[in-house]
Amino acid sequence: MKGKVCLVTGANTGIGEVTARELAGRGAKVWMACRNQTKAAEAAARIRAVHPDAALELLPLDLADLGSVREAAAAFLASGERLDVLVNNAGLAGQRGVTAQGFELTFGVNHLGHFLFTEKLRDRLVESAPARVVIVASRAHERVRRVDLDDLRRPTRTISGFPEYQVSKLCNVLHAKALARRLEGIGVTTYALHPGVVASDVWRKVPWPARAVMKLFMVTNEEGAQTTLRCATDPALADETGLYYSDCAQKQAAALARDEALQEELWRRSEAWCAPGSTPH
Repeated sequence: MKGKVCLVTGANTGIGEVTARELAGRGAKVWMACRNQTKAAEAAARIRAVHPDAALELLPLDLADLGSVREAAAAFLASGERLDVLVNNAGLAGQRGVTAQGFELTFGVNHLGHFLFTEKLRDRLVESAPARVVIVASRAHERVRRVDLDDLRRPTRTISGFPEYQVSKLCNVLHAKALARRLEGIGVTTYALHPGVVASDVWRKVPWPARAVMKLFMVTNEEGAQTTLRCATDPALADETGLYYSDCAQKQAAALARDEALQEELWRRSEAWCAPGSTPH
């Protein structure tokens, strides 16, 4: 990865931090796009403790605010740097609420913010081709039986927030497949993946002691980052695009995620919702 430039969202903790650390260790320059800049600086210090020569840049990014997403993308583009790998890693689960623009919180962070960020960076990815977009989804998408896209414009309805999380992860896979079609033949490939059920900070809002019990059955951040790293770096995957991976191998996504009409409807709505001046109501 020497000479490559990678951008990882949510790189201050969990599998995002491991991903950033491993990419830097392989010689890439890594932009760490994070909401909390204090925690991002602490993560960068931990990475440099392992790789003293790590080339790291911090980028403020709050995926729950589309204004912040636009500012972050503009700041990266202003650097003039190439973009070889974009890793849409940041996410949350078990939280309730709405984004700054009034979208259901988990959907807004896990999908809509990343959708806009990717679109703003798309031309730079194309200019840097061959390039990759790696989207950290989840096998939780398999549990969704139907999706009402209008619900995404309302506050979180369930107490646990987990059904909304499952829908947001379905949207991640739908996004990767729709984006792959739009980038086909121009050297930018897309990958959606299940990292494993990882004992990361994504579960930080799940009440104690349920969180402690859940983590007993989860894999480590290091284990969880392996599929991300393979999708981001493995030359053997260079000609694959729009596919879904788990345990470092290609797997078949759920039938709903393979529904091309739903992929296109989500894309159409995401574009409209991200348009300047758009509101959810």
